[in-house]
Amino acid sequence: MESAKHAGDAAVAVSKAYGVETMFTLSGGHVFPLYDGAVHEDMRILDVRHEQSAVFAAEATARLTRKPGLAVLTAGPGITNGVSGVATAHFNGSPVVVLGGRAPQSRWGSGALQEMDHPPLLDPITKLAFTSSGAESVGQDVEMAFRTAVAPHRGPVFLDFYMDHLFSPSPTHEVHTQTPSPLEPDPDDLAGIARLLAEAERPVLVYGSDVWMDRAEEAARDFAETWRLPVIPNGQGRGILPSGHELLVTRARGLAFGQADLVIVVGTPLDFRLGYGWFGGKDGAPLARVVHVADAPSQLTTHMQPAASAAGDLSVVFWGLGAACAEAGVKPDTYASWVSRLSETAAAATAGDAELLTADSDPIHPMRVYGELGKVLADDAVVIGDGGDFVSYAGKYVEPKQPGNWLDPGPYGCLGTGLGYSIAARLARPSSQVVLLLGDGAAGFSLMDVDTLVRHRLPVVMVCGNNGIWGLEKHPMQMLYGYDVAAELQPQCRYDQVVTALGGGGELVTKPSEIGPALRRAFDSGMPYLVNIATDPQIAYPRNTTGV
Repeated sequence: MESAKHAGDAAVAVSKAYGVETMFTLSGGHVFPLYDGAVHEDMRILDVRHEQSAVFAAEATARLTRKPGLAVLTAGPGITNGVSGVATAHFNGSPVVVLGGRAPQSRWGSGALQEMDHPPLLDPITKLAFTSSGAESVGQDVEMAFRTAVAPHRGPVFLDFYMDHLFSPSPTHEVHTQTPSPLEPDPDDLAGIARLLAEAERPVLVYGSDVWMDRAEEAARDFAETWRLPVIPNGQGRGILPSGHELLVTRARGLAFGQADLVIVVGTPLDFRLGYGWFGGKDGAPLARVVHVADAPSQLTTHMQPAASAAGDLSVVFWGLGAACAEAGVKPDTYASWVSRLSETAAAATAGDAELLTADSDPIHPMRVYGELGKVLADDAVVIGDGGDFVSYAGKYVEPKQPGNWLDPGPYGCLGTGLGYSIAARLARPSSQVVLLLGDGAAGFSLMDVDTLVRHRLPVVMVCGNNGIWGLEKHPMQMLYGYDVAAELQPQCRYDQVVTALGGGGELVTKPSEIGPALRRAFDSGMPYLVNIATDPQIAYPRNTTGV
């Protein structure tokens, strides 16, 4: 017999109106009415083994579908377990709504189970964190949460409910979903950027995740191609110019950033990944002028003074900037030789990779893994990175052929995102390959959620680069102190057997010649499958920054 309508029904109905198809959760009594509402509203419930994975799955859903993701967490430790996921969504600008349970108001202050005032904990890492005032306001409160999450600049919102309010009858809420009006950039700002470009001889474009999240990938590609500008992507900016594109100069990053005289950064912060916004100055070149473009004024850099900046809907920015470039007399011939030089440098770097991408060394060089993976990846594969050194290689050697097909933890750098991201990717892209690249350190954070993949019949190929150490820490400690501590893991630990014990498939690979066949078996298996590859612990990724 169907239960009476309650506040849980109202909350789920509003969530569906905002495009939510799946509720990610881990079972808890404080939020039973939300589950009941999902049953009434025919919303899929996908339950995980750790609350962090529920939030990571909601965040990946938002990043892959560009619609809000939904996580439901029970009170107290359910919510604190999800905090790292919320923080990751905050740094990635992901529109995620987290609905939480809360001890009953009728018992508040008397020591009820898991009684905790959650919003003050979540406030610093959300756009809004608040408690619903009563059963009668649940519908409008949930709508406020979603409206806030999707408005520029996107980000997570937390809303919790007193348990007794959630079980109480609640009026039907008429939902008025609103698509945020495009924020118009200041034409004078765009004209100023165009004038800088007209003066430049060595310009570089940087495309970040917000270009994809703002649905501006086509406008961004058109702008780069029209004005013949070299592009270096980061985050979900990868794939906007597909692998092999003549203007994609990722492999000439050092030359581009070291000798550029103008760097236009669009849709990503000027953080440690981009040298905090300092470019040029290499081999006698002067410092570059820097332009910062964001989807909202709140995202423009404040730690440095760029030569110019603009904020607005990024498609509108690119269209307006194109018109401004024509007005300013930008001539691609002025910097054509620079573009050719970058393209030639990138091609030479790619050619120079061939030896290590096919290396037969024993132990296995991690680059050989990516040489073999590149042979079996489909054009629409979703590639997910969760790890340190091993995934850093992926960022260098896995170049997506389409936009929206790359996920990494982003600037917060939180390990453990991988299984949650994989769950979401398999739901969002049911016909695509989904590949999770795991460091062996990262595997320890969330591998139990392979059980979630198995229970919900979600096939994912997992590739674990297993060097038996915390590589991102061991090598720097050795350099600094001549020794290392707290940096050892089990050599050739059988993470594949963990996956098989949970109902998936897997195998250990110790020879380079075994990598390709193992990957093909994984893709053919139709189940969650982990290829556990023992790599050389002596090989350190040649990074240029530690992020500090």
